[in-house]
Amino acid sequence: MKHVNIPIFVPHVGCPFTCIFCNQRHIASQQEPLSPSAIPELVEQYLATIPPGSEIEIAFFGGSFTMMDISLQEAYLSQVYPYLQKDVVKGLRLSTRPDGIDPGILELLKKWGVKTIELGVQSCNDEVLALSGRGIRLEQIISASRLIKEYGFKLGIQLMVGLPGDNRHKDLATARITIGMQPDMVRIYPTLVIAGTELARQWQQGSYQELGLAEAISICGQMLLLFQYHCIPVIRLGLQPSQDLQPGQTLLAGPYHPAFGELVQQHIFYQQAHELLQDAGVLSRQDRPVRLLVNPRDLSRLIGHRRRNLARLQEQLGKGMLRVIPSEDLAPDSISLNYNGDSEGITLTRPDFIRRLIERGILPQ
Repeated sequence: MKHVNIPIFVPHVGCPFTCIFCNQRHIASQQEPLSPSAIPELVEQYLATIPPGSEIEIAFFGGSFTMMDISLQEAYLSQVYPYLQKDVVKGLRLSTRPDGIDPGILELLKKWGVKTIELGVQSCNDEVLALSGRGIRLEQIISASRLIKEYGFKLGIQLMVGLPGDNRHKDLATARITIGMQPDMVRIYPTLVIAGTELARQWQQGSYQELGLAEAISICGQMLLLFQYHCIPVIRLGLQPSQDLQPGQTLLAGPYHPAFGELVQQHIFYQQAHELLQDAGVLSRQDRPVRLLVNPRDLSRLIGHRRRNLARLQEQLGKGMLRVIPSEDLAPDSISLNYNGDSEGITLTRPDFIRRLIERGILPQ
């Protein structure tokens, strides 16, 4: 069953802070937030375009929902609650800050049928949080996450890599701490330099250096593997492409790519394939053709953007010595190797691949 979100944007409503990477206050000065009374019309427009049989959720994005005035929160929720009562939508979700969570707020959200709460965590390192102007500490993040789970909500965690003071070690530590909070889902975004932000000023003055695209892909790939190992879905890698993210205009710098998540997946598949070829001892033995088999869903991820993965692997084995074949018999995220004509092969599953990286100290335990 296809899952579909009906997004309702409430830009910067309720947030008392201006994080150095955020330009929502600038945007909000030009665009009025959607009024509660306009919500039914918006929802109906979306419903008219959603295929029958879809699992529909209404999601409040863009602000710190629970830090709005209570009366405004209820005004928004009361407009979408009837769709939940009529079983037109299956759930309501919203995003907020960790310091916008307390028992009273959670009781209110439960009353109005909210099912999922996503916390803008960004980092679990207090130094990075302070340098980013977040106005929160790790202890507040852990406390809010625990409360959300105790009250029976699904917990989402939003993380960022490449913030001021950040590095790969801190990002992987953030992933480990996040795993300990047992979220139901995670989103990971690379930090981008957006016009009109404090981060843009620091970047222009040379006091902030953005991540390169390759480094961001590598870090996010390692974080994704850790979450996969602990069966925590990463539902988003990179920002959704939009007209607001135009390089050289609103977007000044940073590792932006419209298919960032796919590039991360391709990076992981190359590493996993290289590991399998090395394990089989064929990187130094090019005596007969080799076939790599993957689930059809993963074929493009193994081949890579513009066939880059395939070209790199073929360069190591010799042209004509490697073919990539789709196989329905193979589980997603697994790669199997065999020689042409052989029925038996060697398979490297994703969990086994991650375990090897942990054993070598490449990923934290």
